[in-house]
Amino acid sequence: MDQLFQFIVNHPFLVGAFVVLLALFIRNETQRGGKSVSAQELVSMVNREDALVLDVRDKKEFEAGHIVDAVNIPHGSLETRLDELKKYQNRPIIIACRMGQHAGAAGTLLRKNGYETVTRLTGGMTEWRNQNLPVVKG
Repeated sequence: MDQLFQFIVNHPFLVGAFVVLLALFIRNETQRGGKSVSAQELVSMVNREDALVLDVRDKKEFEAGHIVDAVNIPHGSLETRLDELKKYQNRPIIIACRMGQHAGAAGTLLRKNGYETVTRLTGGMTEWRNQNLPVVKG
């Protein structure tokens, strides 16, 4: 631990550059696909703000269990099927995927195409199921 403090004192520019790059990286990742919301916040947004849940998992995973009234457009075909979401453009959109890995990229795509209120479900459907929240099959 003493060596760490000694390194910081001896190399202030290097440590400063690292801190700045780390802060920029964190800021970029948090803004990438919109802010993240928990499962409870998702329920609140759907009930109070008439938010749309966009499930970007493939059809097989979607049919195995999804959030009530979710719209399924697989991540791979989202760019070509954006016109299906035009009728929801004025509603908040919450993106759900399996574990959160595709939600950021989908959120970025939606924001570039004029969708302003885009958020991501933290932990995706895995977290939703871990909290024993209801899913619809089929």
